[in-house]
Amino acid sequence: MKIYINGTGIAGGFGCGSNVLLNRLHTGVACEPSSQDGYYPAFHADISSLYDFVPKKSLRRIDHFSQLALTGAYLTFNEAGQDSFDKMATGLVLCSGYGSAKTTFSFLDSIIDSGDICASPTLFSNSVHNAAAGHISMMLGIEGPCLTVSQFEISVYSGLLSAIQWLREERVGQVLFGAVDEYFDVLGYCYQRRYGRNSNISMSPLAPGIQSAVPGEGAAFFLLSRDKATNCYGAITSVNTGSVKDFDDILPEESFYILNADGHIESDKNYSKIIPEGSLVSCYTPYYGSIPTGPAFDMAIAALSLREGRIFPVPVNVIRPDNYRIPVQESTLNQGNISCVKAGVKGEFSIITLSHPG
Repeated sequence: MKIYINGTGIAGGFGCGSNVLLNRLHTGVACEPSSQDGYYPAFHADISSLYDFVPKKSLRRIDHFSQLALTGAYLTFNEAGQDSFDKMATGLVLCSGYGSAKTTFSFLDSIIDSGDICASPTLFSNSVHNAAAGHISMMLGIEGPCLTVSQFEISVYSGLLSAIQWLREERVGQVLFGAVDEYFDVLGYCYQRRYGRNSNISMSPLAPGIQSAVPGEGAAFFLLSRDKATNCYGAITSVNTGSVKDFDDILPEESFYILNADGHIESDKNYSKIIPEGSLVSCYTPYYGSIPTGPAFDMAIAALSLREGRIFPVPVNVIRPDNYRIPVQESTLNQGNISCVKAGVKGEFSIITLSHPG
Protein backbone atom coordinates (compact mmCIF):
# COMPACT_ATOMS: atom_id res chain seq x y z
CA MET A 1 0.00 0.00 0.00
CA LYS A 2 1.29 3.44 -0.95
CA ILE A 3 1.02 6.19 1.68
CA TYR A 4 0.63 9.60 0.08
CA ILE A 5 2.15 12.89 1.25
CA ASN A 6 -0.60 15.49 0.80
CA GLY A 7 1.07 18.41 2.56
CA THR A 8 4.29 19.53 4.23
CA GLY A 9 5.27 22.15 6.79
CA ILE A 10 8.90 22.86 7.52
CA ALA A 11 11.03 25.33 9.44
CA GLY A 12 14.78 25.39 10.05
CA GLY A 13 17.99 27.32 9.63
CA PHE A 14 17.08 27.99 6.00
CA GLY A 15 13.86 29.81 6.94
CA CYS A 16 10.19 28.95 7.29
CA GLY A 17 7.98 27.17 4.74
CA SER A 18 8.39 24.80 1.80
CA ASN A 19 8.77 27.62 -0.73
CA VAL A 20 11.65 29.14 1.25
CA LEU A 21 13.37 25.76 1.36
CA LEU A 22 12.74 25.29 -2.37
CA ASN A 23 14.38 28.63 -3.15
CA ARG A 24 17.40 27.61 -1.07
CA LEU A 25 17.64 24.28 -2.92
CA HIS A 26 17.69 26.08 -6.27
CA THR A 27 20.68 28.21 -5.20
CA GLY A 28 22.91 25.49 -3.76
CA VAL A 29 24.21 27.97 -1.16
CA ALA A 30 24.60 26.51 2.33
CA CYS A 31 23.24 28.31 5.38
CA GLU A 32 25.55 30.15 7.76
CA PRO A 33 25.49 29.04 11.41
CA SER A 34 25.47 31.63 14.17
CA SER A 35 26.47 31.66 17.81
CA GLN A 36 23.82 33.05 20.18
CA ASP A 37 25.03 31.63 23.46
CA GLY A 38 28.80 32.04 23.34
CA TYR A 39 29.31 28.34 22.78
CA TYR A 40 29.20 26.37 19.55
CA PRO A 41 27.66 27.91 16.39
CA ALA A 42 24.34 26.43 15.29
CA PHE A 43 21.55 26.68 12.72
CA HIS A 44 18.68 28.48 14.46
CA ALA A 45 15.17 28.00 13.11
CA ASP A 46 12.80 30.71 11.92
CA ILE A 47 9.28 30.27 13.37
CA SER A 48 7.90 33.70 12.45
CA SER A 49 5.13 32.13 10.33
CA LEU A 50 3.53 30.73 13.50
CA TYR A 51 2.27 34.22 14.36
CA ASP A 52 0.17 34.19 11.18
CA PHE A 53 -1.92 31.43 12.75
CA VAL A 54 -1.71 31.99 16.51
CA PRO A 55 -1.67 35.29 18.46
CA LYS A 56 1.56 35.82 20.38
CA LYS A 57 -0.32 36.15 23.67
CA SER A 58 -1.59 32.58 23.25
CA LEU A 59 2.00 31.33 23.12
CA ARG A 60 3.40 33.04 26.20
CA ARG A 61 3.34 29.83 28.29
CA ILE A 62 4.43 27.54 25.46
CA ASP A 63 8.15 26.81 25.17
CA HIS A 64 10.31 27.07 22.04
CA PHE A 65 10.24 23.32 21.37
CA SER A 66 6.45 23.23 21.24
CA GLN A 67 6.36 26.44 19.18
CA LEU A 68 8.62 24.75 16.63
CA ALA A 69 6.20 21.82 16.49
CA LEU A 70 3.17 24.11 16.20
CA THR A 71 4.83 25.97 13.32
CA GLY A 72 5.27 22.76 11.34
CA ALA A 73 1.73 21.57 12.12
CA TYR A 74 -0.03 24.79 11.10
CA LEU A 75 2.03 25.15 7.93
CA THR A 76 1.17 21.58 6.91
CA PHE A 77 -2.59 21.97 7.18
CA ASN A 78 -2.42 25.39 5.54
CA GLU A 79 -0.46 24.06 2.58
CA ALA A 80 -2.76 21.05 2.25
CA GLY A 81 -5.73 23.44 2.07
CA GLN A 82 -7.40 21.81 5.07
CA ASP A 83 -8.87 24.72 6.98
CA SER A 84 -11.39 22.20 8.30
CA PHE A 85 -10.90 18.45 8.60
CA ASP A 86 -12.35 15.40 10.34
CA LYS A 87 -10.73 15.76 13.75
CA MET A 88 -11.75 12.29 14.98
CA ALA A 89 -10.26 10.67 11.85
CA THR A 90 -6.90 12.46 12.15
CA GLY A 91 -4.01 10.97 14.12
CA LEU A 92 -0.81 12.62 15.31
CA VAL A 93 2.69 11.15 15.53
CA LEU A 94 5.46 13.41 16.80
CA CYS A 95 9.14 12.37 16.74
CA SER A 96 12.13 13.89 18.49
CA GLY A 97 15.70 12.97 19.29
CA TYR A 98 16.40 15.33 22.20
CA GLY A 99 12.83 16.24 23.14
CA SER A 100 12.21 19.44 25.07
CA ALA A 101 15.68 19.27 26.64
CA LYS A 102 16.06 23.04 26.95
CA THR A 103 12.89 23.30 29.04
CA THR A 104 13.87 20.25 31.08
CA PHE A 105 17.23 21.78 32.00
CA SER A 106 15.50 25.07 32.83
CA PHE A 107 13.11 23.19 35.11
CA LEU A 108 16.02 21.51 36.85
CA ASP A 109 17.64 24.93 37.30
CA SER A 110 14.45 26.20 38.94
CA ILE A 111 14.61 23.30 41.40
CA ILE A 112 18.24 24.06 42.19
CA ASP A 113 17.55 27.80 42.58
CA SER A 114 14.20 27.69 44.38
CA GLY A 115 13.80 24.19 45.81
CA ASP A 116 11.15 21.55 45.13
CA ILE A 117 8.27 23.60 46.52
CA CYS A 118 8.93 26.71 44.41
CA ALA A 119 10.03 25.03 41.16
CA SER A 120 8.33 26.44 38.06
CA PRO A 121 5.06 24.62 37.23
CA THR A 122 5.08 26.13 33.72
CA LEU A 123 8.50 24.71 32.96
CA PHE A 124 7.45 21.36 34.40
CA SER A 125 4.31 21.11 32.26
CA ASN A 126 6.28 21.90 29.09
CA SER A 127 9.08 19.46 29.91
CA VAL A 128 6.98 16.29 29.99
CA HIS A 129 7.40 13.83 27.14
CA ASN A 130 4.14 14.46 25.29
CA ALA A 131 3.75 18.21 25.89
CA ALA A 132 4.36 19.36 22.29
CA ALA A 133 1.94 16.80 20.85
CA GLY A 134 -0.58 17.90 23.48
CA HIS A 135 -0.29 21.54 22.42
CA ILE A 136 -0.81 20.58 18.76
CA SER A 137 -3.83 18.41 19.57
CA MET A 138 -5.50 21.09 21.67
CA MET A 139 -4.81 24.05 19.40
CA LEU A 140 -5.75 22.28 16.15
CA GLY A 141 -8.52 20.20 17.70
CA ILE A 142 -7.10 16.80 16.70
CA GLU A 143 -9.09 14.07 18.48
CA GLY A 144 -7.58 10.92 16.94
CA PRO A 145 -4.77 8.81 18.48
CA CYS A 146 -1.64 10.65 19.54
CA LEU A 147 1.88 9.29 19.93
CA THR A 148 5.28 10.79 20.75
CA VAL A 149 8.38 8.80 19.74
CA SER A 150 11.88 9.48 21.08
CA GLN A 151 14.54 7.07 19.82
CA PHE A 152 17.31 9.54 19.00
CA GLU A 153 18.51 9.07 15.39
CA ILE A 154 15.94 6.34 14.67
CA SER A 155 12.98 8.40 15.93
CA VAL A 156 11.78 9.43 12.46
CA TYR A 157 11.73 5.87 11.16
CA SER A 158 10.04 4.40 14.24
CA GLY A 159 7.39 7.11 14.22
CA LEU A 160 6.82 6.81 10.48
CA LEU A 161 6.27 3.05 10.79
CA SER A 162 3.62 3.71 13.46
CA ALA A 163 1.87 6.30 11.29
CA ILE A 164 1.85 3.95 8.29
CA GLN A 165 0.48 1.12 10.43
CA TRP A 166 -2.40 3.31 11.67
CA LEU A 167 -3.33 4.08 8.09
CA ARG A 168 -3.05 0.47 6.94
CA GLU A 169 -5.27 -0.68 9.79
CA GLU A 170 -7.72 2.15 8.95
CA ARG A 171 -7.63 3.46 12.49
CA VAL A 172 -7.59 6.96 10.99
CA GLY A 173 -8.09 8.55 7.60
CA GLN A 174 -4.97 10.69 7.79
CA VAL A 175 -1.98 11.24 10.08
CA LEU A 176 -0.15 14.44 10.90
CA PHE A 177 3.40 13.13 11.12
CA GLY A 178 6.11 15.46 12.38
CA ALA A 179 9.69 15.56 13.62
CA VAL A 180 11.12 18.34 15.74
CA ASP A 181 14.31 19.09 17.67
CA GLU A 182 15.66 22.28 19.18
CA TYR A 183 19.10 23.67 19.88
CA PHE A 184 19.91 24.48 23.51
CA ASP A 185 22.93 25.89 25.31
CA VAL A 186 23.80 22.61 27.08
CA LEU A 187 24.07 20.95 23.65
CA GLY A 188 26.34 23.76 22.48
CA TYR A 189 28.47 23.32 25.59
CA CYS A 190 28.76 19.57 24.93
CA TYR A 191 29.79 20.18 21.33
CA GLN A 192 32.41 22.68 22.46
CA ARG A 193 33.83 20.35 25.10
CA ARG A 194 34.00 17.39 22.71
CA TYR A 195 35.03 19.03 19.45
CA GLY A 196 36.67 22.28 20.56
CA ARG A 197 35.63 25.88 20.01
CA ASN A 198 35.54 27.14 16.42
CA SER A 199 33.37 30.11 15.49
CA ASN A 200 34.24 29.79 11.78
CA ILE A 201 33.25 26.15 11.35
CA SER A 202 31.37 25.08 8.22
CA MET A 203 29.81 21.70 7.51
CA SER A 204 31.75 19.48 5.11
CA PRO A 205 29.80 16.20 5.01
CA LEU A 206 31.52 13.09 3.60
CA ALA A 207 34.98 14.64 4.10
CA PRO A 208 37.12 11.67 5.24
CA GLY A 209 38.52 12.08 8.73
CA ILE A 210 37.12 15.59 9.27
CA GLN A 211 34.69 16.35 12.11
CA SER A 212 32.50 19.19 10.81
CA ALA A 213 29.05 18.67 12.37
CA VAL A 214 27.17 21.86 13.25
CA PRO A 215 24.07 21.41 15.45
CA GLY A 216 20.71 22.62 14.17
CA GLU A 217 17.05 22.82 15.05
CA GLY A 218 13.75 22.81 13.25
CA ALA A 219 10.51 21.02 12.47
CA ALA A 220 9.42 18.95 9.46
CA PHE A 221 5.78 17.86 9.25
CA PHE A 222 3.76 15.85 6.72
CA LEU A 223 0.10 15.07 6.17
CA LEU A 224 -0.08 11.37 5.31
CA SER A 225 -3.08 9.56 3.88
CA ARG A 226 -4.19 6.42 2.03
CA ASP A 227 -5.89 8.71 -0.50
CA LYS A 228 -4.05 10.88 -3.00
CA ALA A 229 -4.93 14.57 -2.96
CA THR A 230 -4.77 16.86 -5.98
CA ASN A 231 -1.63 18.57 -4.67
CA CYS A 232 0.06 15.31 -3.62
CA TYR A 233 3.87 15.43 -3.34
CA GLY A 234 4.62 11.75 -3.66
CA ALA A 235 4.19 8.38 -2.01
CA ILE A 236 6.10 6.49 0.68
CA THR A 237 6.78 3.03 -0.68
CA SER A 238 9.07 1.49 1.97
CA VAL A 239 10.74 2.08 5.33
CA ASN A 240 13.67 -0.16 6.35
CA THR A 241 16.02 -0.22 9.33
CA GLY A 242 18.85 -2.48 10.47
CA SER A 243 22.56 -2.74 11.19
CA VAL A 244 25.26 -1.73 8.71
CA LYS A 245 27.30 -4.87 9.46
CA ASP A 246 24.31 -7.06 8.55
CA PHE A 247 23.24 -4.93 5.59
CA ASP A 248 21.54 -6.79 2.79
CA ASP A 249 20.89 -5.22 -0.60
CA ILE A 250 17.39 -3.80 -0.08
CA LEU A 251 17.94 -0.63 -2.08
CA PRO A 252 15.49 -0.02 -4.94
CA GLU A 253 16.84 -0.05 -8.48
CA GLU A 254 17.36 3.24 -10.33
CA SER A 255 17.10 5.32 -7.18
CA PHE A 256 18.46 8.74 -6.32
CA TYR A 257 19.99 8.69 -2.82
CA ILE A 258 19.83 11.53 -0.31
CA LEU A 259 22.36 10.88 2.47
CA ASN A 260 21.89 12.31 5.94
CA ALA A 261 25.66 12.66 6.32
CA ASP A 262 25.98 15.41 8.91
CA GLY A 263 29.71 15.82 9.47
CA HIS A 264 30.14 13.25 12.26
CA ILE A 265 33.10 11.03 11.40
CA GLU A 266 31.61 7.98 13.15
CA SER A 267 28.52 7.91 10.93
CA ASP A 268 29.75 9.45 7.66
CA LYS A 269 32.20 6.60 7.07
CA ASN A 270 29.34 4.06 7.06
CA TYR A 271 27.60 5.35 3.94
CA SER A 272 30.14 3.69 1.63
CA LYS A 273 29.11 0.35 3.17
CA ILE A 274 25.48 0.88 2.10
CA ILE A 275 25.41 2.85 -1.14
CA PRO A 276 26.81 1.11 -4.28
CA GLU A 277 29.65 2.83 -6.13
CA GLY A 278 28.58 4.91 -9.09
CA SER A 279 25.19 5.77 -7.55
CA LEU A 280 23.62 9.20 -7.94
CA VAL A 281 24.01 10.69 -4.46
CA SER A 282 23.40 14.04 -2.77
CA CYS A 283 23.49 15.48 0.74
CA TYR A 284 21.61 18.56 1.95
CA THR A 285 22.49 18.72 5.66
CA PRO A 286 24.34 22.10 5.31
CA TYR A 287 20.87 23.66 4.92
CA TYR A 288 19.63 22.62 8.38
CA GLY A 289 22.55 21.18 10.38
CA SER A 290 23.26 18.05 12.37
CA ILE A 291 20.04 17.05 14.08
CA PRO A 292 18.68 13.65 15.22
CA THR A 293 15.48 14.18 13.22
CA GLY A 294 17.39 15.27 10.11
CA PRO A 295 15.96 12.40 7.99
CA ALA A 296 12.57 14.14 8.12
CA PHE A 297 14.14 17.18 6.45
CA ASP A 298 15.62 14.91 3.78
CA MET A 299 12.16 13.43 3.34
CA ALA A 300 10.76 16.94 2.78
CA ILE A 301 13.49 17.66 0.20
CA ALA A 302 12.73 14.36 -1.55
CA ALA A 303 9.03 15.29 -1.63
CA LEU A 304 9.89 18.65 -3.22
CA SER A 305 12.11 16.90 -5.77
CA LEU A 306 9.26 14.60 -6.75
CA ARG A 307 6.76 17.43 -6.98
CA GLU A 308 9.09 19.62 -9.04
CA GLY A 309 10.57 16.74 -11.05
CA ARG A 310 14.05 18.12 -10.31
CA ILE A 311 17.31 17.04 -8.72
CA PHE A 312 18.74 19.96 -6.80
CA PRO A 313 22.50 20.67 -6.75
CA VAL A 314 24.49 19.59 -3.76
CA PRO A 315 25.48 22.50 -1.46
CA VAL A 316 28.84 23.88 -2.51
CA ASN A 317 30.66 22.88 0.70
CA VAL A 318 29.73 19.18 0.52
CA ILE A 319 32.72 16.98 -0.30
CA ARG A 320 32.21 15.10 -3.59
CA PRO A 321 33.66 11.57 -3.38
CA ASP A 322 34.94 10.10 -6.62
CA ASN A 323 33.01 6.85 -6.12
CA TYR A 324 29.61 8.59 -6.45
CA ARG A 325 27.86 10.74 -9.03
CA ILE A 326 27.17 14.07 -7.31
CA PRO A 327 24.71 16.59 -8.83
CA VAL A 328 26.57 19.90 -9.08
CA GLN A 329 23.87 21.51 -11.24
CA GLU A 330 20.10 21.33 -11.16
CA SER A 331 18.75 18.69 -13.51
CA THR A 332 15.65 16.70 -14.42
CA LEU A 333 14.68 13.88 -12.07
CA ASN A 334 14.67 10.76 -14.24
CA GLN A 335 14.74 8.23 -11.42
CA GLY A 336 11.51 6.62 -10.25
CA ASN A 337 12.55 6.52 -6.59
CA ILE A 338 14.29 8.71 -4.05
CA SER A 339 15.79 6.96 -1.03
CA CYS A 340 16.61 8.94 2.12
CA VAL A 341 19.42 7.08 3.88
CA LYS A 342 20.67 7.54 7.44
CA ALA A 343 23.72 5.80 8.91
CA GLY A 344 23.93 6.23 12.68
CA VAL A 345 26.99 6.64 14.89
CA LYS A 346 26.49 3.14 16.36
CA GLY A 347 26.36 1.37 13.00
CA GLU A 348 22.60 1.37 12.51
CA PHE A 349 20.97 2.43 9.25
CA SER A 350 17.50 3.43 8.08
CA ILE A 351 16.09 4.02 4.61
CA ILE A 352 12.87 5.79 3.57
CA THR A 353 11.97 5.40 -0.10
CA LEU A 354 9.60 7.78 -1.87
CA SER A 355 8.22 7.53 -5.39
CA HIS A 356 5.98 9.46 -7.77
CA PRO A 357 2.35 9.26 -6.66
CA GLY A 358 1.35 7.58 -9.94
